Amino acid sequence: MKNVVIVGTQWGDEGKGKITDFLAGKADVVVRFQGGNNAGHTIKFDGNKYALHLIPSGIFRPEAMNILANGMVINPKALLEELAMLKKNNITQYNLAISNRAHVLLPYHMQLDQLYEDLKSNEKKVGTTKKGIGPAYMDKVSRIGIRMADFIDEETFYDKLNDNITYYNNLFKLYGYDQFDVDNVYNEFKEYAKDIKELVTDTSLLLHKYNEEGKKIVYEGAQGNLLCIDHGTYPYVTSSSPTAASVPLNTGISPQFITDVVGITKAYSTRVGSGHFATEFDNDVAKQIRTVGNEFGTTTGRPRRIGWIDTVVLRHSKRVSGINHLSVMLLDVLTGIKELKICVAYKLDGKEIDYIPANIKDYNRCKPVYETLDGWSEDITNVSSFSDLPANAQRYLERISELTGIQLSIFSVGPDRTQTIILNNII
Repeated sequence: MKNVVIVGTQWGDEGKGKITDFLAGKADVVVRFQGGNNAGHTIKFDGNKYALHLIPSGIFRPEAMNILANGMVINPKALLEELAMLKKNNITQYNLAISNRAHVLLPYHMQLDQLYEDLKSNEKKVGTTKKGIGPAYMDKVSRIGIRMADFIDEETFYDKLNDNITYYNNLFKLYGYDQFDVDNVYNEFKEYAKDIKELVTDTSLLLHKYNEEGKKIVYEGAQGNLLCIDHGTYPYVTSSSPTAASVPLNTGISPQFITDVVGITKAYSTRVGSGHFATEFDNDVAKQIRTVGNEFGTTTGRPRRIGWIDTVVLRHSKRVSGINHLSVMLLDVLTGIKELKICVAYKLDGKEIDYIPANIKDYNRCKPVYETLDGWSEDITNVSSFSDLPANAQRYLERISELTGIQLSIFSVGPDRTQTIILNNII
């Protein structure tokens, strides 16, 4: 039995989808355990590129079971559009199950997302994708959410939908936003419910069964550990927890089943949206990294902010997620950069620290302490082993592993499946 969790160690967009897709080749089950369609995973193989937002990255492996777990908030319309995209690309042989305890994201959640962001001053905006994820999670913890089990029951769905739209229309009216007609929303979404009803089941029971059978299971989240609602750079975070610690709660398995945690990091850092970014820089090198690495959001298309790799962040993620394997992505993007910097600590008001302050005002004052390493100019996109790398590239990876205390198990030198080098067997 193997239960391997894949987590982003930074603010998301680290390349989790590629590694999940790669490890799914050896897995029996792939589980998406939190988030919604506010994040995207890009998978490239056989000359084709696919952007996934809700569906697990194992969907391209016909033999794997793919599960949307209870920790997710799922926009049924977006899910069906994603399935239609797969069909258009002749991806029709797959296994998919949706938790009956996952929450349903509806149109009023997206308008609430817009409203809450509009009410904030510019300097306090979170930079949400306006996909409605936060308000859907708010309904969940407020105990007024609509779960998949409710959604596929027409009577229950209408009753709960009517209550929520009546409630939120009062808020929308107060601020001059459009009102929702319950019958219009119901008539549209009940058809979506019919389309996905056969996929909805108790996925906790499924996972328990698979574990009893000794199956190999891979869990993937959205975003990264630094966007965790509890352990991220609050309030500039997402509305759920992308940490490995959240997997048991978000999937309905026991914590004792988790065997390995793979932390995915870029060879540099990126961030989308607002919030402090200690190693951020904006010069010609940053523009080069953004262009070569195609650093634009899968979901929003927004240009990502660029920074040097931050091992304070990586050590934080190791602590809260129990990472025991490190995967360094997009190493090839740094080719041709003369000097590379690694953040090894922060300075806060003149004192060197090795942690991320909980108080955002303190974190905003943190300055990076850097080590500088020589870069390399050789093309590395065709290497197939660690020893094939230039000496400076080897040293760069070794230093990241040393500073984090995590063994290097994977590195990537390009977007294709074949450009992924495995150093340690994980699954």
